[in-house]
Amino acid sequence: MSDEASTEWDALRASLTPAFPQLQEFEAGGALSMELGSDGWLLELTPGGKLLCQYGMAIDDVMALLSDGTPEDLGTDEIAKQAKYYIQPAVSKYRAILLKSGFSEQTEITDEYVAARFERSVDVTNPTAVQDLMRWCVRTIGVA
Repeated sequence: MSDEASTEWDALRASLTPAFPQLQEFEAGGALSMELGSDGWLLELTPGGKLLCQYGMAIDDVMALLSDGTPEDLGTDEIAKQAKYYIQPAVSKYRAILLKSGFSEQTEITDEYVAARFERSVDVTNPTAVQDLMRWCVRTIGVA
């Protein structure tokens, strides 16, 4: 990150702290994140200017749900497919409104989790617009 981008990110982060005291930074200078309500949705703001609303499931949790069968016999792809199946009800509840509001949808699959990620670019030099969009996410998803 350039010095100018770092300064802009620092200014944005400082402006968000009073409005969203629940924001957490897990790595110095890294993304800010917070839970959106109690349903398991997560909001994340990256230094690169991406606002993410995501919902996911840990692979270990999927394995636990499948423990009646033989999950150890399933490959990573099959387990990821099951995780996507389990998260669909929560994701489908907000998919249309998020897509209509300018977010794009991706599926993120790692060795640790599967998540539906809705992403939208934001201008880190415009704290008011970023706060407004974050408030919209909290009102739309975080009401549960």
